[in-house]
Amino acid sequence: MLISELAARTGVSARALRHYEERGVLVPGRDPNGYRVYAESDVVRVLQIKTMIDAGLPTSTVRRYIDCARSGDHGVTLEMCPALRAEVDGIAARLDEQRAALEDKRDRLGALAAGG
Repeated sequence: MLISELAARTGVSARALRHYEERGVLVPGRDPNGYRVYAESDVVRVLQIKTMIDAGLPTSTVRRYIDCARSGDHGVTLEMCPALRAEVDGIAARLDEQRAALEDKRDRLGALAAGG
């Protein structure tokens, strides 16, 4: 299938698909005219990539651990090897720190508003 068909089937833009290719997480074939050609298995792969990115994993991490992704009846899951677990835990810790900083700022804004 062509890039426009894959985009339509996955809900991922052609631009994002090209980005995935540039980052090495999606590797399409090429037809004799040089057009990208995707296999049926690429539909699942793109959905796995999208799920991982939507969960906060950068494409560099997706590239390293895409083979840990599994798709099933309950969506995409990851087989958590120790290195991937460490990366996921690190991302979660950074998100907790960012949330705490945002809550602190919200409290400070509330204090400013209450004082005026």
